[in-house]
Amino acid sequence: MSHVGVPRGTVRKRRSLALLTAGVLTIPALAGCSSDSEETSRGVPQDIAPAARDRVADGSTVNWAVDAMPTTLNAFQADADSATTKITGALLPTLFPMDAAGQPKLNPDYLESAKIIEREPKQVVLYKLNQQAVWSDGREIGAPDFVAQWRALSGKDSAFWTARNAGYERIEKIERGADDLQVRVTFAKPYADWRSLFSPLYPKEITGSPDTFNDGARTALKNTAGPFQLKSVSKAKGTVTLVRSPRWWGDKAKLDTLVFRAVAPKDRTKALADGTVHITDVDATTADRIALALRDGSNGQPLAHGPGADLTPAAALRSWALAHGSDEEQAEIAQAAREKNRKAVVAYGAEQKALRGYAVRKSLEPAYTQLALNGESGPLADDRVRRAVARALDRQELAETVLKPLGLPAKPLGSHLALAGQPGYKDGTGALGDQNTKEAQALLADAGWTQGGAAEKPKDTKAGSEAEKKADKDEADKTKDAEGKADTEDKEGTEKTEAEEKTTDKDEAEDKEKADKTDKDEEKADRAAVGSDDSAASRAEGLYIVGQDDKPGAGPVQAPDASTATHVLAPSRAAAAQSLALLRQASAVSEDGTTAEAASKATAQDKATAQDKQPGGAAGAYAPLGTAAPAPASVKGPLGKDGKTLTLRFVLPSGPGSQSLRGVGERIAAMLEKIGIGTEITKVPDESYFKDHIASGDYDLALYSWPATAYPATDGRPIYAKPEPATDGSLLVEQNYTRVGTDHIDQLFDQAVAELDEKAARELMKQADARIWAAAGSIPLFQRPQLVAVDKKLANVGAFGFAAPRYQDIGFTDRQAAGSPADRKK
Repeated sequence: MSHVGVPRGTVRKRRSLALLTAGVLTIPALAGCSSDSEETSRGVPQDIAPAARDRVADGSTVNWAVDAMPTTLNAFQADADSATTKITGALLPTLFPMDAAGQPKLNPDYLESAKIIEREPKQVVLYKLNQQAVWSDGREIGAPDFVAQWRALSGKDSAFWTARNAGYERIEKIERGADDLQVRVTFAKPYADWRSLFSPLYPKEITGSPDTFNDGARTALKNTAGPFQLKSVSKAKGTVTLVRSPRWWGDKAKLDTLVFRAVAPKDRTKALADGTVHITDVDATTADRIALALRDGSNGQPLAHGPGADLTPAAALRSWALAHGSDEEQAEIAQAAREKNRKAVVAYGAEQKALRGYAVRKSLEPAYTQLALNGESGPLADDRVRRAVARALDRQELAETVLKPLGLPAKPLGSHLALAGQPGYKDGTGALGDQNTKEAQALLADAGWTQGGAAEKPKDTKAGSEAEKKADKDEADKTKDAEGKADTEDKEGTEKTEAEEKTTDKDEAEDKEKADKTDKDEEKADRAAVGSDDSAASRAEGLYIVGQDDKPGAGPVQAPDASTATHVLAPSRAAAAQSLALLRQASAVSEDGTTAEAASKATAQDKATAQDKQPGGAAGAYAPLGTAAPAPASVKGPLGKDGKTLTLRFVLPSGPGSQSLRGVGERIAAMLEKIGIGTEITKVPDESYFKDHIASGDYDLALYSWPATAYPATDGRPIYAKPEPATDGSLLVEQNYTRVGTDHIDQLFDQAVAELDEKAARELMKQADARIWAAAGSIPLFQRPQLVAVDKKLANVGAFGFAAPRYQDIGFTDRQAAGSPADRKK
């Protein structure tokens, strides 16, 4: 499937195969509960058609589609991508691949054991290597390979072009143990995620010098240590070809040849039908075609879909009449159209017949789609507006929109740092609150966004106590100036002449005339301002505005009067106390697993009716008690403040593989419209979506995905770290593209990454997740679906979920002819 919306090159190079795309990488049979406060969650099982090795035939070639040719085979460089991950997974050692529950599991092909042998005064990990483990040149895998990789990735030598050094910078030294098969690693600072290191492990010939590290592994890997070895890389053919390794000491690979072939998502249906690929991620449209092919193959009826399927009998008769009519010109046109349609029907039928040889294996990817809210500037810099957006979302509806039609469980994700089925998963949404329109409106009212606010004159719009302090200071300065000038003005007043008084009267009359004219001009300008955004947006390609479409019955924005205006009863200072209360609730959620709201649910239900009848609107959990909702549900149109409408720029990818993402975006826009937030939906090319918009901060709202990880303390920190100002005035955001973070979140990550007690580290991560929810910069929506079309005869491959593929087990249950299947027709 298309990987749009996934940060390229920023993903941990998935020890267990972390794919991002249709459902954020699959999840197999998962279960876990490591503490009393930890939820027991079940993931979606992987779907790989498992078969015992003795049922899989030896030999044959398999073609596996990737989005594009990898630009590098060095997984630690910035331009490494999912193709790099797939290929290196079959060629190089992964010491702790992820298992079906999303946890790192020791790989016995490379390790006999690996454990912490000392905690004080410093952490020491001892690796005992499999004595059979060798590189393809025959040299034993050993301490020199570990040392070379540590030095290349430690960050101490800038000559090595590395994308990340997480964990390696904490190592103090690496040395040989009691024999050549032991590697002793001493850490300068404790590192909980030590299992994440040295995977993949490169030979010292690659990592030993900057030249070989930077360039030597981009297009070639001469020395490998996996079930396959690299045969060739052909940019012209768009293929990377692997062959069975004769030096492999583990279970022999069932396939002779494994070819990774670059196939664009739009071309994958044809590639399947032509037999040029056996395995490929697909979108819902292709999955539906395969399902229809399997259905049609069993009923023997003519196809009721595809080209010409919607042609009515009347239209068919008219077409025949035109093709055989007396008007030669019209007949020629009609005959050409009929011939074109006939060929399309034949081609479609042949493709459908070929697609019967495939099955769609599906699960959920170990990654999640989120709504990102850019908190750097604009309305979303106010946490009340971000929380209002979050509280307006019906996440269950969004999950069902994407997952339910595919027959996958549709449940919203409750954590930023773990997925359902992983040990450590806990639903942290209580730190923010569930969908609630009234409370979302109350939050917006408290932030100053009101019905009719767009018609008000601009004024100081800074939120909270900062604006009030400025206003108080300005008032004090004015008073001081007035007192200082009082005596002078009195003296000048007594010396006024009659001529001056007459001149003053004349000036006042002229001022009044000018003021009347100015009022009329301002009224015109206000009317023009209300429509200016709409007219500009209507001219912009790929842009339309939700909430400003002048629907019938939605009258013009009115200035508020005593009966309809929104009354913000609480001063803006309440925001500080409100935020403090929210953080206390986040802390409570993370520490004991419950919320005050949940604990008093019965009492709240008893009081609900009485509260609804009280003046002042909903008693919002996150807005001051008594704050009125901005407008009744019947009032249409976006809210405003200081002459500006509340409109957010929503950036979405425009490519053919992103239909599902755009559909989710449009539903979100409709949900926000209900609380008075307008959205400008801008569709941009897939290739520029992330680099030119998400990473650069050129958006208010956006949808993209992050992969799951077994190491949230290491991998999650750069995603949620508080941005720091750079010397040039810009922000250093790492991978936190929402620009929202806090010192407390950073501290919790730092504590967790140094906590060697796994249970204690997970509890710290739950606390961090609750704080991330409360900050409302990232709103997880759902795990992405993973749909993989696979030749029905292939076993042990498909939608893997968290677990890494065992490439040596993949093969055909019925023996296939060796060589490329390019000419095979089903």
